[in-house]
Amino acid sequence: MPMTDADGEVREITAEDLAAFRPAHEVLPAGLQATLGVRRRGPQKEPTKAVTTLRLDPDILAALKATGPGWQTRVNDALRADIRAGRIRAA
Repeated sequence: MPMTDADGEVREITAEDLAAFRPAHEVLPAGLQATLGVRRRGPQKEPTKAVTTLRLDPDILAALKATGPGWQTRVNDALRADIRAGRIRAA
């Protein structure tokens, strides 16, 4: 089924469409990939972070987010520093 109608309007993408999509590096010529800056992601350099849910008081969360982008990394670094300094005992 075509992606556009006679007027050039793009139809809604279906699950079947998504399953048929291929990565850009498989369909774009190398020269165009270079022009567009398409790069394949290499292997992960560091261990994956664990996803968890943490319940914080609203004022604490607001203060952390107010520090701007990267606040989650800074919280992680602060907790790591507290563990290393012995203020938090690692199990």
